[in-house]
Amino acid sequence: MEHIYLDYGSTAFPKAPGVGQAMADYIDQVGVNIGRGGYEAAYHTAEVVLDTRERLCRLFGWNRPESVIFTSGVTASLNMLLKGFLRSGDRVAATSMEHNAVLRPLAQLAQSGVEVEIISCERDGSLPPERLEEALRRRPRALVMTHASNVCGTLLPVEEAAGLCKRYGVRMILDCAQTGGVFPVDMLGWGVDALAFAGHKGLLGPQGIGGFLITGEMAMEVTPLLAGGTGSQSHLETMPDFLPDRFEAGTLNLPGIFGLRAALDYVERQGIHTLRQRSIARTDQLLRGLARIRDIRVVGRPGTEGRGAVVSVDFLHLDNAQAAYELENRWGIETRCGLHCAPKAHQTLGTYPQGTVRFTPGHATTEEEIDRAVSAIEEIAKEREGFTLHF
Repeated sequence: MEHIYLDYGSTAFPKAPGVGQAMADYIDQVGVNIGRGGYEAAYHTAEVVLDTRERLCRLFGWNRPESVIFTSGVTASLNMLLKGFLRSGDRVAATSMEHNAVLRPLAQLAQSGVEVEIISCERDGSLPPERLEEALRRRPRALVMTHASNVCGTLLPVEEAAGLCKRYGVRMILDCAQTGGVFPVDMLGWGVDALAFAGHKGLLGPQGIGGFLITGEMAMEVTPLLAGGTGSQSHLETMPDFLPDRFEAGTLNLPGIFGLRAALDYVERQGIHTLRQRSIARTDQLLRGLARIRDIRVVGRPGTEGRGAVVSVDFLHLDNAQAAYELENRWGIETRCGLHCAPKAHQTLGTYPQGTVRFTPGHATTEEEIDRAVSAIEEIAKEREGFTLHF
């Protein structure tokens, strides 16, 4: 059976051309570390790492490659930023559309005396600007928010949020897990203080590599969670106070960085507008096909305006997990079912506790694949017509 991959929201597949080869070449032909060797191979590897930082600056509208910090991904980045910045007695604001990469660190911080305010979003996942400003008028120390929901794809007003944060003296931490490499981001122009990114989603790179960009001012306010060797200032028992070393203790994921660099090269050559148009065209096709199907509910915004390439479906007369199983078992359609690590988002959207079946097209998704997915969903819905589920 031919498989149709519609889970780009989890991770992109296929990856950008050349990613696997770049990683293999590093492992098989280079293999050295950086900052720990005074020889040509180590210097060349350091140049590749710097080039990757510079490419990320261009992508996210930033101008200081030394303040691009590599981590294992968005989750590690947000933990480092939130736990390193917030102290007992501080207050932090977040939205009801956040992923557990935000919610769980905040829950831990709440146990140590940090006050957490959740700003409620609308039923379609949108955030009214006046509600956001109302929370920021109370002057929390930080606002952390996602750029786009991983559940329904709704884009949040991040540019406006950044402006409001500046007005009220609030640090802004932006989660770009779903938008990096897909939607334009201008960290410098918007005035964002820190931005977390994933290498394996819209950037089309490998899993296990990501990071964050941070202003110099905020960097000095964040206590490093990890301490250890950096290859610099080795005579000190304290972490260096300059970037990126302040936050990059230990050995970097160099195979991942080499793979990410190859992916960024592809993204630059294709252009994020072109890549986004491919996925949004398939999203529009999917939404139009689903609109004619009874006994399902599509959550979030009604069209592609203000939405990323994410479509969540609630089967009204069938357990969503069963629907996802049948899609894969009978038609080879690979989706993600459940709460998508974002329970508050599902509460906001009215799909808690049953969750949804999430379809996320990507740059390589074809029209034929979407047609097959719509036909499969329609057949499953018709087979269960007349049944009633109770939650």
